Amino acid sequence: MDRRITTIAFDADDTLWQNETFYRLTQERFTGLLAQHASSDHLHERLLAAERRNLGHYGFGIKGFMLSMIETAIEVTEERVPANVIREIIAAGQEMLAHPIELLPHAREAVEALAADHRVILVTKGDLLDQERKLAQSGLGELFDAVEIVSDKTTLVYERIFRRHGDGPERALMVGNSLKSDVIPPIAAGGFGVHVPHGLTWALEHADPPDGHPRFFTLPDLGGLPALVDRLNGNFP
Repeated sequence: MDRRITTIAFDADDTLWQNETFYRLTQERFTGLLAQHASSDHLHERLLAAERRNLGHYGFGIKGFMLSMIETAIEVTEERVPANVIREIIAAGQEMLAHPIELLPHAREAVEALAADHRVILVTKGDLLDQERKLAQSGLGELFDAVEIVSDKTTLVYERIFRRHGDGPERALMVGNSLKSDVIPPIAAGGFGVHVPHGLTWALEHADPPDGHPRFFTLPDLGGLPALVDRLNGNFP
């Protein structure tokens, strides 16, 4: 049986381009706006709790983050938050939605190299319009054979994607910065998971690495991905 990897899936945010950096900057701006009402640590805790609570309502992305900031501002001020603070929060979110894309090191080279001999797909979660905007601005869109923008990344979602766009999970590899979303579920589906740490990880994306699993790998950046895929395929006659 041919067991070579034929499908390579890439995460988008903080794998191909910067994302969490802008969330952190906006969060610091948010805490500055409400500094008279609560400490930075307390605001971070309340905001994270709101984000966790609201995922089922708003999903992942900047718009849900904006609404969670507004909700937190209302809570910590006991419904006395000034209108100008709400206006600043909305402006901060709009700036995030308009921020230019900054590709991460080796992103283009890795996708181009693997696209020559493999099916390459983008698997990302979040707001549809925002993810489509970022992909268009990245200049990478024409390199992908398929793009999947999903509400969440689960084992079942990966199984369906790898069967729809490839030869099944067993011959697919997913690469991303989040262990929770980009590595553990595709491995559970039967595929390979490659972790490329970003340095900044959203608290709700933390997970323990599946150390010792034969289909789990870690790379310092995307530059080593083509060689890793070649090595893995070389192991399979």
